[in-house]
Amino acid sequence: MATLTTATTGERVLLAAVESFGTRGYEATSLDALAKGLGLRKQTILYWYPSKDALLEAVIDRTAGELEATLERALSGAGQGWDRVEAIVKSIFRVSVRRPELLGVVREASRLGPPAATRLLAAIEPLMGRATGFLRCEMEAGHMRAQDPRMVLLAAYSAVLGMATEVEVLLALGFQPTARDLVRRRNQLLLFLRSALVSHSEAELPRRAPF
Repeated sequence: MATLTTATTGERVLLAAVESFGTRGYEATSLDALAKGLGLRKQTILYWYPSKDALLEAVIDRTAGELEATLERALSGAGQGWDRVEAIVKSIFRVSVRRPELLGVVREASRLGPPAATRLLAAIEPLMGRATGFLRCEMEAGHMRAQDPRMVLLAAYSAVLGMATEVEVLLALGFQPTARDLVRRRNQLLLFLRSALVSHSEAELPRRAPF
């Protein structure tokens, strides 16, 4: 992945916007401040991205692409059944530590509503469709409890994103922003999801520790 020191001007603007939109928020980020931080003129940003809305669209597309590639890498080394769910959860928690701005962009786009949220949903729809299909197959095979796979996916998505990114809520509940506490939250979430998803017969099989 390009960095701010090796990227073209357009990529530098995009990377800086991902960072700022994902940490400070879309409304709190001005093109003037973005340009100043990059040592550019505002007109240079507008050359690459005609408006702030256009820049937001590019940020959403870039974020969705990076997250999809990250999850694909996690799945490529995963086994079958529950192992694939565990691989996804662990991957998202790693992203929350290494690239928190990516999950921040997801939260921000959802908060902004249409058209930002619509664009995000369109970008991740193929991945969500595959996930729904996977859950449905696992349920039909008896490996996971028979439920509405779309509702399961929505609940899991909300739980994972919340546990990984909702710092204010987590602090209010007594969780601390430390690496040890993050691992503890991840492991508790994995136990919760396994209990909710895996069928009784599968749950009795030996499993690996969630580390």
